[in-house]
Amino acid sequence: MNKKIGFIGCGKMGEAMLDGMLHAEVISPEGIMVSTASAETKTKITTKYNVKGTLDNKEVAGFADFLFLGIQPAMHKQVLEEVKNHVKEDAVIITMAAGITVSLVENSFEKRVKVVRTMPNTPSLVGEGMTAMCINDEITEADIENVTALLDSFGKTEILHEDLMDAVPAISGSSPAYVYMFIEALADGGVRDGIPRKQAYRMAAQAVMGAAKMVLETERHPAALKDDVCTPGGSTISAVAALEENQLRSSILQAMKACTDKTKGFSK
Repeated sequence: MNKKIGFIGCGKMGEAMLDGMLHAEVISPEGIMVSTASAETKTKITTKYNVKGTLDNKEVAGFADFLFLGIQPAMHKQVLEEVKNHVKEDAVIITMAAGITVSLVENSFEKRVKVVRTMPNTPSLVGEGMTAMCINDEITEADIENVTALLDSFGKTEILHEDLMDAVPAISGSSPAYVYMFIEALADGGVRDGIPRKQAYRMAAQAVMGAAKMVLETERHPAALKDDVCTPGGSTISAVAALEENQLRSSILQAMKACTDKTKGFSK
C-alpha cells in the first residue's frame, strides 16, 4: 500500500494492529509513525518494529493518510482539538474505542472529514481479531478497500451501519471474556475428572478454536454442527440437555444485553 499510517497512542490494541499490518506486509515500516505519551513507550515500539516515533500527536496527524486513534474514549475530544488543524486534507480518521461516534469526530473539525469508526477485539493480538467498522459519507470505495486491507491483516472485518455499532462489543468486542470463562470451566471439569490442569486448558482451548473454525469454514448452521455431535441417547445430548436446563443461552443473552446497555451509556 502506497499510503502512510499513523497511530496516536499505541497500547496493546494499537500494537496488535501495527504488528498485523507489518506481518501481512500491507505496509512497510517506513510508512508508519506512532505517537506515544511516554518516551519509554516510543523507544519500545520504534525499536521493536523499526517505525517512526514521536511524542507529538500533531506530527503524526501531519504524516498519516490513515490516522488511527488508539486512545481512551475520554481523550478523544482533547486529542482531536489538538490535531484538527494538522490532519491531511484527504486523510481518513479511524477510531478504535467503544462509544466514539462518527459525529463526535466530524463535529471536532471545521471542515468535512473522512471518518471510520471501528471496534476491534483482543484476539487481534494473535492475528485472529474480529473488527466491525462503519463509515461516513466522505469515505470512498478506494478508502474502504484500503481500510479493510489494513484491518484484515490481523483478523476479519465486517462493515455495519452505525446504528448497530453499540451492539458490537457484546458479540465480538467483549465476548472473548465470556469464551475465556467457558474455556476455564471446561478445563475445571477436566481437572475434576483427573486431567492435569495444563493439558485441560490446551484441550479445552483447542476444542473451542476447532468448533469456531468449523462454523467459519463449513458455513453450516451451528445447530446442524451441534446435531452432528449428538448421537441419539448418547453422552453429548445429555450434556446439551443439562446446559439447556441450566439456561446457558439465556445467561449469554442477558450478559450481552448488560454489555450493550453499558456501551450505549458511553455513547450518550
